[in-house]
Amino acid sequence: MSGESVLARSSVLIVGVGGLGCPAALALAAAGVGCIGLADHDAVTLDNLARQILHRTEDIGRLKVDSGADAIFRLSAKVAVDKIPQRLTRENAARIIAPYDVIVDGSDNLAAKLSLNDACAAAGKPWVMGGVLRFFGQVMTVLPGRSACLRCLVGEEGADARGLDCGDAGVFGAVAGFVGMAQAADALRVLEGLEPAWSNSLMTADFRENAIGSLPVVRDPECPVCAHIDRGQTKIPVRRGALV
Repeated sequence: MSGESVLARSSVLIVGVGGLGCPAALALAAAGVGCIGLADHDAVTLDNLARQILHRTEDIGRLKVDSGADAIFRLSAKVAVDKIPQRLTRENAARIIAPYDVIVDGSDNLAAKLSLNDACAAAGKPWVMGGVLRFFGQVMTVLPGRSACLRCLVGEEGADARGLDCGDAGVFGAVAGFVGMAQAADALRVLEGLEPAWSNSLMTADFRENAIGSLPVVRDPECPVCAHIDRGQTKIPVRRGALV
C-alpha cells in the first residue's frame, strides 16, 4: 500500500484552528490526508491574521471552522473536512475525538491540553501536543501506553492551571508556523506507521536565542492517567506492524 493511499484513508482532528492548527491543517491537507476535522468555537478577528494563516481579511467575523474549511478546499478539493464549532472540554472531548486516527493539539491553554491528554489516553488515541508563547515553542507526541503523557510531564496538580495564553502574552507568528508544521510532520509519521520524532521527549524551540533542542520525558509509573495503560491499547491507525 503506497504512502499516498494510506494517508487518503486516514483522518486527523485538529483542536483549535489558530496559530498552530492553521499551518498543521495546510501541511496535512497538502500531504493527502483524506479527512481533517476542525474543532473550534471561535470567530476570526483582525488580530488573528498575523499568525493564523488559514484565515483572510474577508473572513473576519466568520467561524474559524468555516474559513478554515474553505482554505483547505482551495488547496485540495479531495480532502473531506468535518467542521466542529465547539470548544473542547472534559465533558465532550471523548465524543469529539472518537472518529479520528490521530489528534493534533492547537489549543492555547494547559487546561484544554490536559482534557485532550486524558481523553486520548482513555481512548488509546495518538496525539501531538504543541505549545507556543512569544518566541518559544514546544512539541510532544503521546502514544498512550507506549510513551509519557502530558501529565507525566506537568503532574496531576496542573489540571486547574491556566497560565499565560497567546492572548495574554503574544505570539511571534513564525514560531507558530514552525511548531504547527512540526506537529503535522509527527502526525504524518504516526499515520505512516513510523516512530514519531517527539515521543518520550519534548522538542523545544527558542527563536530569541536561536536554539532548537529536546528534553527527555520519562513515563511516570504512578501517573494517574497513563500508568495503567499497556502498549496494546494504543490504536495505531495504519501499518500496525511498524510501530513496535
